[in-house]
Amino acid sequence: MFFGSKSEILDIMDSGQLVYIFSRLFLGGLASFLAIMLWARTRDTAWMLVVMGIIAIYGETIFNIVNLFGIDGGDIFSIGTVPLLSILLSIFPMLFFIAAFAVMVARKYRRR
Repeated sequence: MFFGSKSEILDIMDSGQLVYIFSRLFLGGLASFLAIMLWARTRDTAWMLVVMGIIAIYGETIFNIVNLFGIDGGDIFSIGTVPLLSILLSIFPMLFFIAAFAVMVARKYRRR
């Protein structure tokens, strides 16, 4: 379902939802920007994986907000009633963070 005008969107959403959406977009965008700035300055594997996790979180946020407005990415593949893309976007950040922490732990054990 795609809403026709901006006033229809504002009528359906309350102020709490709008604050939630804008804060997620702003703070996620700021975190992604700073993560990309860090990515340009470092070549450390663990930090690069953390940066990729932050960017994946922002991608998930954008995807969820687009779905909230009714713009579908096409739910061709789904597991039950949950679209596969939604599942993957929620799993990717944790996988990147797990890999980053594993690299950091392995690095600590290798130094001993």
